[in-house]
Amino acid sequence: MPSFPDAAKRELADSQLRHNLANATTTIRRKRAGVVDELDDWAQLRESGAAIKAHALSNLDTYLERFETAVTEAGGTVHWARDAEEANRIVTELVRATGEREVVKVKSMATQEIELNEALAEAGIDAWETDLAELIVQLGHDTPSHILVPAIHRNRAEIREIFRREMGKVGTPAPEDLTDEPARLAEAARRHLREKFLRAKVAISGANFAVADTGTLVVVESEGNGRMCLTLPETLISVVGIEKIVPSWQDLEVFLQLLPRSSTGERMNPYTSTWTGVTAGDGPQEFHVVLLDNGRTNALADEVGRQALRCIRCSACLNVCPVYERTGGHAYGSVYPGPIGAVLTPQLRGTASEVDKSLPYASSLCGACYDVCPVAIDIPDLLVHLRTRVVEEHSGARDKPMDALMGVASWVLGDAKRLAVAQKLASWSRKVIGRRGTIGRLPAPLSRWTDARDAPAPAQESFRSWWERTRGGKA
Repeated sequence: MPSFPDAAKRELADSQLRHNLANATTTIRRKRAGVVDELDDWAQLRESGAAIKAHALSNLDTYLERFETAVTEAGGTVHWARDAEEANRIVTELVRATGEREVVKVKSMATQEIELNEALAEAGIDAWETDLAELIVQLGHDTPSHILVPAIHRNRAEIREIFRREMGKVGTPAPEDLTDEPARLAEAARRHLREKFLRAKVAISGANFAVADTGTLVVVESEGNGRMCLTLPETLISVVGIEKIVPSWQDLEVFLQLLPRSSTGERMNPYTSTWTGVTAGDGPQEFHVVLLDNGRTNALADEVGRQALRCIRCSACLNVCPVYERTGGHAYGSVYPGPIGAVLTPQLRGTASEVDKSLPYASSLCGACYDVCPVAIDIPDLLVHLRTRVVEEHSGARDKPMDALMGVASWVLGDAKRLAVAQKLASWSRKVIGRRGTIGRLPAPLSRWTDARDAPAPAQESFRSWWERTRGGKA
């Protein structure tokens, strides 16, 4: 993947993408605002959510061991995975042990993070996504671009063509007369998935929450496809990030109010599925949990950065972010796009690659993401913190043109007379390049700014000049 600025520039040229994103995020923002305003205690719920997650993360070792004990007592098996490679190996071996060569999946960002589908494919195992948006992405040979709505970058006409072209290659084909009406598209997906649900013996899920006291996993969704995956197969394998732990059912109550309002703008999720271990004669008879680290303990060790692990994957920050709305999720080069991805991904993967070290800069620092976060993650503060880390870790490979520019700025700002001359030159330049109040084009390297936005023209008169003219320079 290229760095964020390069990827974003490519995406900005796609007017259809910007239209799709603007339409979808505007709708979700409006719905969220309506249901949040209904609650007089929203601020208190938000504080409670932040406090519960902070407490769980501060005592993560205790709660993880408690969770393992509870799962084991309920008939399940817990596996610990230090990284993506280990998690993929565990899941692949578990599937192979059943003798099956295909699995159905509940939407799971953790499995996308570790690229589980690709690992299973290398082992000769087909993994079928059952969430509607994930199905669209999979059939379109695409990648997700949103945490909650992975196919947000596609419109109905594009989805219809994907279904008509691809469904027949891997299962029940789409009807010949398929239109782009949402009901018809949903029916085509339902028919296509039904045979996979009824045939599959193994399912793989993620989890929105893991309750330490009882060993219960929780998945919230809007379609019911997840429940089909969680009940019909004989074997269920759940891949869960270690940060998903909450201490008790009482704590879970808080998040089941915060999450649906922040994500889909609903008072509650249409489907909330919970399962604890194995029950004879009911549901999967073999249950495994893979607890995934994959960089999370590194993030936990950072006293500032660890708050990113409070994230409950609601995507509210994406829906208000002016940068995400114009570039979409693919520009971030990560399964976690938007503001939360810009602070979470560099902590999970490090900042060695061009894309990872560019992510903390993928923000205007407007603060809208913090305002809507249901667990009060101070994303703007985290972005600045990670920018500092990037500079410190890569100080030996700094941007020479930027260093030169900062050196000139330091020289000018270090002397009052030089600053006064610079201000007069800036005011004079308005007559040449800023006659309309804005500057639409600047020469390189400043063109990197004006290629995507206008710059404000310098003031006609600096404060220093005005003060001298009106007050004679006297206090």
